Amino acid sequence: MAKYLKISKDTVQRIWHKAGLKPHRLERYMASDDPDFERKAADIIGLYLSPPQHAAVFCVDEKSAIQALDRLDPVLPMSPGRIERHGFEYYRHASGAGQSPPSYSFQT
Repeated sequence: MAKYLKISKDTVQRIWHKAGLKPHRLERYMASDDPDFERKAADIIGLYLSPPQHAAVFCVDEKSAIQALDRLDPVLPMSPGRIERHGFEYYRHASGAGQSPPSYSFQT
């Protein structure tokens, strides 16, 4: 930016600091439209915080090792006092791992 505006990088830094801009920072968020999301999240968190006796709690991430480029939610741009935010969810194009998830049956 300094080069484009033909000013020093220190001037750009001072302006950004005064405006509360931090372009190097990034925050991710996730919004759910599931009406039972809070209850479900509390159940899962409860398993980690207080697992049943003699139980093993596993976490399986459905994402493959590819970079998710097509996000469901728009990027919320940086503004004074707020860093740039990216949504957590992405479109699933049936690519990546190329396998169906295994089916498990559990009894307690």
